[in-house]
Amino acid sequence: MTALRPERETGASYGEQPYGASGALGETAYLQPLPPIDEETVALRIPDPPPISASAGTAAPFGTGTSSGGRAARRKAAKRRGGRHGGPAESASQETAQESDGTARQQSAAQGRPLSRVEARRRERLRKPSPAVMASRAIGEVFITTGVLMLLFVTYQLWWTNVRAHAQAGQEASSLQQDWASGKRAPGVFAPGQGFAILHIPKLDVVAPIAEGVSNKKVLDKGMVGHYGEGALKTAMPQDKTGNFGLAAHRNTHGEPFRYINKLVAGDSVVVETQDEYFVYKVTSMLPVTAPSNVSVLDPIPKGSGFTKPGRYITLTTCTPEFTSKYRLIVWGKMVEERPRSKGKPDALVE
Repeated sequence: MTALRPERETGASYGEQPYGASGALGETAYLQPLPPIDEETVALRIPDPPPISASAGTAAPFGTGTSSGGRAARRKAAKRRGGRHGGPAESASQETAQESDGTARQQSAAQGRPLSRVEARRRERLRKPSPAVMASRAIGEVFITTGVLMLLFVTYQLWWTNVRAHAQAGQEASSLQQDWASGKRAPGVFAPGQGFAILHIPKLDVVAPIAEGVSNKKVLDKGMVGHYGEGALKTAMPQDKTGNFGLAAHRNTHGEPFRYINKLVAGDSVVVETQDEYFVYKVTSMLPVTAPSNVSVLDPIPKGSGFTKPGRYITLTTCTPEFTSKYRLIVWGKMVEERPRSKGKPDALVE
């Protein structure tokens, strides 16, 4: 048993087309077959109206859900998609495709596939550093080289010169003592740079040879103590009955035997050992700072020392402040003992 379905006003049954139907709505509309009957409910159903074609205004057949369309419909659809030849969506898809293609090319190049000429040139441009980068690299290399050179120079000045000077001074002192023991040397006039005595400062643990002259190259840079014995700065020798025995040495670098003479105080011992005798001096005063041109500190009665009459004095001179040569530091002493070597060492060297 089936449900009743009303027929159209035209008197034609569903599925039949009137005479002279052309397919255009308003002229003669054709009828579409009804949808199948739901066998379970057998309910009445009114079919959906047929869709109207956008191009010719005709109704599309029932149940198809599509229209034939035309040029106007395609234009509208193209506008909705972003233009006739593709809009932003199509451009974005093209860019995505290009990126994918570039990634694929890079991956293929990384896998060993030969690059094209354009890709090779692009990669070469990326690898080549810009002028700014090259300039910064050059400046950095100059700074690094300068820093290394300065570090080497400081190391040479503060460490290596001391090592070499200590070795030279130790060799000279040993040679002096051997010559004294063998009798090869005799007291007298000494040539510039020639060693003739050994200086002992027990408080500072200083043992350094004394050579004639105050030349940097011949005496002081070798770690030795120089005697003012030439020209206008000539001073007395320890064995002289009166006079001022003037000495000079580096305070920093090249053995630096006078580095800590600023720590000496009144009463500290300074001993000069020669081939035949020990001369023992006691520190009396100090001049912390004076000009390098103040040669009066080497006078037989040195100015500023506190001495007022002739005597047997010793003067130690060095640079100050440390690591500069702008001023001079002066230490004075007075002889308190003259002891022959045959009687052994003085108490200042035994204690």
